[in-house]
Amino acid sequence: MLLDSILVPETIVRPGSFVGLMSMYESNYLRLLHLIPELERLDGCFRSRVAGDCDLYVDILERSRYTVTMSLTYYFESEGCRNADPDMLVRAYMDGQLAEAMNLGVEHRHAELRRLVRGHRMELGERWRRNVVLNKWLDYLIEQGHLILER
Repeated sequence: MLLDSILVPETIVRPGSFVGLMSMYESNYLRLLHLIPELERLDGCFRSRVAGDCDLYVDILERSRYTVTMSLTYYFESEGCRNADPDMLVRAYMDGQLAEAMNLGVEHRHAELRRLVRGHRMELGERWRRNVVLNKWLDYLIEQGHLILER
């Protein structure tokens, strides 16, 4: 069996194409389920802590019969302010087994995230850019050992 986690999304199909974007959504969904195995049942706010990385915050914002909308973020304290980065709004389509980054914060404090955003700005518009960033971030979170489980 071929493991999705070892595939490079850009090599599945032609990058920037509609089919490529749908493949990215499928890949995002599989990674999201790895990070949040009980996604279909969870409701509320959750935090994942692992040594050597920031705390990951997941907030289930909306749930309907076929979709779950959530925010994924890290919070940073600087100069008395609490900043979120990256701050992503993600919608999982349970029936289609797809996950899409709906919104991505504008300015990032991390050079690697800024590079990913700039590098994918011209490929099939904003949707492609947001979802490449989501895909790479989910990979990173999984590699770091983050896991969201029911309290």
